[in-house]
Amino acid sequence: MQNGVQAQVPVLYVADADAAKRFYEVFGYSELRNGGDGESRWSYLRCGELALLLAAVTPRLITVELPLLLYLYVDDLTATIGRLTAAGYAVERTGHPEHAPGGECRTTDPDGNVVVFGQRRAVPEQARGPQDGQAARFSLIQEAAKQVSRRGGAPARCQIGGPRGETCSEPAEVKLADSWGDTVWGCLAHADETLLMARGAFLATEDRLGLGTFLRNRRATPATRTGAGRRQPRSS
Repeated sequence: MQNGVQAQVPVLYVADADAAKRFYEVFGYSELRNGGDGESRWSYLRCGELALLLAAVTPRLITVELPLLLYLYVDDLTATIGRLTAAGYAVERTGHPEHAPGGECRTTDPDGNVVVFGQRRAVPEQARGPQDGQAARFSLIQEAAKQVSRRGGAPARCQIGGPRGETCSEPAEVKLADSWGDTVWGCLAHADETLLMARGAFLATEDRLGLGTFLRNRRATPATRTGAGRRQPRSS
């Protein structure tokens, strides 16, 4: 008998054990046991041979600065998408990578943890659709790269690099940003990876439909400033 790990139980610290339980029940998990009191609750879930422990502690325990990422394989991607959307959870298709030829999607649980799920069983090419997942997202990245190429101003090399800090010699073609104000330039491949893996990342395009144009269009015109919007003097 091999002397090693016999089983593993991932533990998620959540704000609301009941809300988290309802989310993971969509993937087929069911609660076997629960316990605790008002300040410390736990829920032990299983799906076949897989286990997941949800723990809610008051005050909430901060274990990491960034949300976790879970990867789940499902039997039927389409059915899983249907259950998630029916329950009110947003789902993003992310393509058909080699490890999930049946398709891959991304969603978030009630605590903001990213859950990526895929299907190992392949599906016919014609069932994928011309703009499904990866193709649709990558076409947007390519369009942003064309705008950068026409406008210029990008750094010479990709600033994102590899997962272990390796430098990337590919040219920087698109600019990414997030809602915290951080920005980075990347090549097409690393920009695509970042959009998938980094929570809140988006393409920072600088076309005529951007925020600056939107705000400028909302500024009052001279006619507005001198017309109905001006405070009228009181009559004595």
